[in-house]
Amino acid sequence: MLAKDSTRDLTHGTRVRVLIPLPLASAYDYLVPDSMSAQLGTFVVVPLGNREVIGVIWGEAESNFEEKKLKVISEKIDLAPMSDEMIRLIDWTANYTMSKPGAVLRMAMSVPSVFAASPTNIAYVISKDLRDGSARVTEARKRVLSALTDGVPRKMAELTKSAKVSPSVIRVMSELKFLSAVTVERDQKITDIEPTGDAPILSDAQMAAATALGRAVIKSAKQAKTRSNVLVLDGVTGSGKTETYFEAISATIKKGRQVLVLLPEIALTTQWLSRFETRFGSPPLEWHSELSNSTRRSRWLAANSGVIHVFVGARSALYLPFSNLGLIIVDEEHDASFKQEDGVIYNARDMAVVRGRAAGVPVILATATPSLETIFNIQNGRYQKLSLPERHGGASLPKVFVVDMKAESLEPDNYISAELETRVADTFEARQQSMLFLNRRGYAPLTLCRNCGHRITCSHCTAWLVEHRLKGKLECHHCGSSRFPPKECPNCSARGSLVPVGPGVERLAEEVVKKFPSARVEIMTSDTIRSPSTASCFINRMQKSEIDILIGTQIVAKGHHFPNLTLVGVVDADLGLSGGDLRASERVYQTLQQVAGRAGRADREGSVILQTYQPENPIIQAMVSGDRDHFLDLEGKAREPYEMPPYGRLAALIISGENMSRVEETVNGIGKARPTMPGLQVLGPAEAPLSMLRGRHRRRFLIKARLGVRIQPVIQSWLSRSRIQSGVRVQIDIDPYSFM
Repeated sequence: MLAKDSTRDLTHGTRVRVLIPLPLASAYDYLVPDSMSAQLGTFVVVPLGNREVIGVIWGEAESNFEEKKLKVISEKIDLAPMSDEMIRLIDWTANYTMSKPGAVLRMAMSVPSVFAASPTNIAYVISKDLRDGSARVTEARKRVLSALTDGVPRKMAELTKSAKVSPSVIRVMSELKFLSAVTVERDQKITDIEPTGDAPILSDAQMAAATALGRAVIKSAKQAKTRSNVLVLDGVTGSGKTETYFEAISATIKKGRQVLVLLPEIALTTQWLSRFETRFGSPPLEWHSELSNSTRRSRWLAANSGVIHVFVGARSALYLPFSNLGLIIVDEEHDASFKQEDGVIYNARDMAVVRGRAAGVPVILATATPSLETIFNIQNGRYQKLSLPERHGGASLPKVFVVDMKAESLEPDNYISAELETRVADTFEARQQSMLFLNRRGYAPLTLCRNCGHRITCSHCTAWLVEHRLKGKLECHHCGSSRFPPKECPNCSARGSLVPVGPGVERLAEEVVKKFPSARVEIMTSDTIRSPSTASCFINRMQKSEIDILIGTQIVAKGHHFPNLTLVGVVDADLGLSGGDLRASERVYQTLQQVAGRAGRADREGSVILQTYQPENPIIQAMVSGDRDHFLDLEGKAREPYEMPPYGRLAALIISGENMSRVEETVNGIGKARPTMPGLQVLGPAEAPLSMLRGRHRRRFLIKARLGVRIQPVIQSWLSRSRIQSGVRVQIDIDPYSFM
């Protein structure tokens, strides 16, 4: 537990706990040395074994070790201490997800260079005037002096460019002592954001929602840190949710506080950044894996120092060390990408709510398709709902049409119905844009031998290899391994017998090009969008109508605004409905609603074609009727009798290892020690649908509990009674989203 007074100095002789960013179960005890003033959250260097590591003072020591056995803190790092809010978030995340606290801390210390001395560069200033006659004054030297007359040190590259001289001129002037070389910090300077853009004209509904958001920001300083202040901005696609919550950002900036905006995909940042800069006159700070080390260092330090700015990023941005946080926004809150499945398994949306409560600041959840968990919290009064029921600017929602594929007779290797083909042709003739959605990367999901029926599978996973014809490879979408397509069947050795089965986006594009040879066709998937810059290129070309038909996976389904896009065709609306995923129906509906929402967002009417083999499915019917709430009500009623989330709780244990017998032995032992108590049920063990992943055999337990049951202590006690074999890993997934 944290001390109540986290600002109290810890002087010499004080025993403290130091948490180290390693997957360790607890903090270690150390002594504060002479001449060191520290407090909770202070970054320090401590000895660990035969090396020194960086950690954070996490509280006063709780152990009774003899003082002479304790090691002394080596050094205090000159950084602002980690905030109480951040410490509480790390502790809460570790306790809730049953992760090692040090592993969670590592996410908050993800830029090692910030704990080292500031990197430096050599720069030059004038040390002596050439006019004393001790050296010849050439025209080149005059230009160098002119460039340095303001007294600001300039690096070699900058100086040679501004003075239009070669580096040798600078070096000679330095050797002659007319220039002095000085060191300057290499960190990028980040200035406060100063809104200069014009606020847009908002509709009545937008203004009402913006006013409520502004009130939440203003009163947040008085908000008790034990209560959540969560507002759900529930608006149809194209209703202007972004412009609405921009008003909350503006109010936060005026208060001199920091803002964090979480987006599920880097592809969404391009248009968002453009709209932000139009509104505020300057860009926000991005946070994602594509940033250079120096940029990450500068932005981490900006968050830590409390510099007033807006940060936008993926889920990892949640663990930046903000010291002056005033608002958190989670855009597309329903998106499954907010759930991290490796390492520390957590949901960034839920942890954002925790961080908002710890900091006493409002959290805005924005979406057109709220998750059932969010709906449940609204109904129970935990969250406040703000509605935007209409599209902005008079645009209407697209009309949805269904094509029953059972009645279609398609040519071999064709996947586009006659109705969809006609609509695409009409849209192309009208010089408008179409989007074809198929949530399946590559050319074909399966390669089959037509001679013996053999399927090409991954050697590391129980999964088929997906043909990627543009790369000329077969790839596993689970472990990333790849191989060149074999020339003969690995099973029967028949040559020329291997055929692709089923469509991916590449195969769909092949069909589109054949049917519309004069159309400009592009594919947008995670294979073609590898960075924010490539995403920006795609987005700009769509906005400029340089693409006629866009074919994509889920990456095109959310957040994008293409004014000239009037037709959306969903090639396989049933994809994702099969399997044992609890949230399958909810996810499919969210995806279809989001992708449909890309059509007709400006002054032209939009339409959506759903190709399906299940036209009677409630999901399809809800899409046609536009009655989202009715579908969510049906989905909730289907789960409630079985106490499935959000009406109950789930946790998963995934037991994996390279040695099958050790995995089975561990699973049997865990199974024998399973807990029995009212309100809790343990299902399994069972072979995971992906029974092998990355060379590791996998088994699963599923724990189902009533809402009142504290599931973490039960699991902790259960595993403490079980023996885990060497080489076997037990992963705990609280509130699982993946059931594979």
